[in-house]
Amino acid sequence: MIRELDTVALTVDIPGHGLKTGDIGTVVLVHGENAGFEVEFTTLDGETITVASLYPSQVRSIGPREMPHARALTV
Repeated sequence: MIRELDTVALTVDIPGHGLKTGDIGTVVLVHGENAGFEVEFTTLDGETITVASLYPSQVRSIGPREMPHARALTV
């Protein structure tokens, strides 16, 4: 179960926000059980890139044995 302030990863690209599968964000609002999430995506220095409204199928929980990956923004 994903809760507010959980770290999640995208399971799909979200081109309208310049986001790619695997990008990591923080859940800032849960829209009720299985309804969706508002997720904030930031740079490594803390600048907010976007806050996206996402369906549960578009994000997944982060596991303890995962490694983050960095990429330069193109937007």
